[in-house]
Amino acid sequence: MTAQVLDRESATSERKWRRRSLWSLVLLIPLTLAIECYDSVKALLGNSDLFPRRVAWGESARFGGSDWKLTDLRGAFGMSNLPPDSVPVLADFQVKIGDPDLQNRWLGCKVMLIDKDGRRWSPISIVSLKTTDNVQTCISAIFSGAKSGDTLNLRETFLVPKEATKSVRPALGVTSERPHFLLFQLEKD
Repeated sequence: MTAQVLDRESATSERKWRRRSLWSLVLLIPLTLAIECYDSVKALLGNSDLFPRRVAWGESARFGGSDWKLTDLRGAFGMSNLPPDSVPVLADFQVKIGDPDLQNRWLGCKVMLIDKDGRRWSPISIVSLKTTDNVQTCISAIFSGAKSGDTLNLRETFLVPKEATKSVRPALGVTSERPHFLLFQLEKD
């Protein structure tokens, strides 16, 4: 009789442990997936400009340790050797340096144009326009040796379809601020 009681207790104990094991899987599988996906999600957010911070025309915004201000956005017409129905667009910024560690704060600096449909354009170098010596690009400014309090003039050149020129807005992203980015509004907005 004691052998039967022990067998029943053993079977009951085994069923309890099986149930506990199954319930623990319900918790452990999602936890394991979350841990495995963490680095991928972190990389995605760190490399993508997802959440805009709007900057009104004429205002400056603190971003990447410096104060950014859009000073001009204009088309450069009358150039030859361009694809049909395309327009070079110049975006000019004035940046007052706060934190002079630009190589870390501005790492992955990306100036872009975004239209009303969400299409994005990156700067190009095939359209060469003469600039003054004190105008730099975002990337060249990183290595300029600028000190805190210095003011830099930056210009990026884009080539966009003529139909998109009415709705493009300049935007700026840097790795130290991602997934947030600045989206500059124009005077007419």
